[in-house]
Amino acid sequence: MTKGRKTTFDERVEIVQYCIAHDRDYAKTAKKYKVSYQQARSYTVKYETGGIDALQDKRGRKKPFEEMTEVERLRAENKILRAEKEHAEMEASFLKKLEEIERRRG
Repeated sequence: MTKGRKTTFDERVEIVQYCIAHDRDYAKTAKKYKVSYQQARSYTVKYETGGIDALQDKRGRKKPFEEMTEVERLRAENKILRAEKEHAEMEASFLKKLEEIERRRG
């Protein structure tokens, strides 16, 4: 059984083309392209349900602001505000500690 590996978009397209051309023989495709059976099947199923765009690796990418729903925009804004608040609290705490250290020295 072949262990999965990272693939590029072009490789995924090639894997899907080969797999479909060979009657969806996932095992043969996996062996030829040195990917796991699950990857060969997953790429083919993604292509069949979502087209070629479904083969793009979208992990770690954020949705463009224009495509967000109002709820998603509010959640994103809330997350930013929480981070800013946490940063301000840490900065205030740091300054308190610094003042305390300076008073002890001084």
